[in-house]
Amino acid sequence: MSERPAPVALAPGVTVGPGHRLVFIAGPCVIESAEHALRMATLLKAIKAELGVPLLFKASFDKANRSSLASYRGPGLTEGLAALAEVKRVTGLPVITDVHEPAQAEAASEVVDVLQVPAFLCRQTDLLLACGRTGKPVNIKKGQFMAPQDMGNVVEKVRSTGNRAVTLTERGSSFGYNNLVVDLRSFAIMRRFAPVVFDVTHSLQLPGGPGSATGGAKGFHLELARGAVAAGVDALFAEVHDDPPKALSDAPTQLSPDEFRTLVVQTLAVRAALDAVAKK
Repeated sequence: MSERPAPVALAPGVTVGPGHRLVFIAGPCVIESAEHALRMATLLKAIKAELGVPLLFKASFDKANRSSLASYRGPGLTEGLAALAEVKRVTGLPVITDVHEPAQAEAASEVVDVLQVPAFLCRQTDLLLACGRTGKPVNIKKGQFMAPQDMGNVVEKVRSTGNRAVTLTERGSSFGYNNLVVDLRSFAIMRRFAPVVFDVTHSLQLPGGPGSATGGAKGFHLELARGAVAAGVDALFAEVHDDPPKALSDAPTQLSPDEFRTLVVQTLAVRAALDAVAKK
């Protein structure tokens, strides 16, 4: 990549960006229960320990952009933050979660290590400013409707608060109806502004494909993940569930723990090969 962004400290011992290890962000799409969140965090902590990778636990307390009104959204702010606080207390994993409204930013920042702005809200100035003012790192997902070069303006909104800890996430771009495509050029373009995360599982979605829910093409997750790491991304994001077909959100694209472990092993091998070439 032609330009190298300044690294960002996401949590104690977890820094993302040039010169640092590949970071992983993983967990279920939504908090289904406090018990399930803790069970998933414990499974992911075991993978982290086995493979020696930096890892943040992710789960949403609310999914405000579901396809259908009947779709499960999550437990809400108060109960969801309590579940995430318990995950941190028991496992010691740093935690990231979505916020959808400016009023949620301060409350979430008291619990989580990183605030995440959903793709469909990435241009919402008041939300970005509220997240930036907390002083916590802010991960902004690129909207499916956004050109990668336009994310520079989004980053500057957060940095206007004095908060320099910003990362950007690629999660695919709309390609006609009910389909997404990943343009590898977007990684290099957005990395001019901030370290870049690749959201593997959301990039595999077929939005609204089945009619009242989001479909997916999970079978391509390894190809996309390996390609993103080869293109130079700084972190990988994946939704992981212990029983994906029964997940209450994004069931067609969530990975099982075994699938996630394989993804980590393969992408670490790609990063190691790149590092070996760079040293020659």
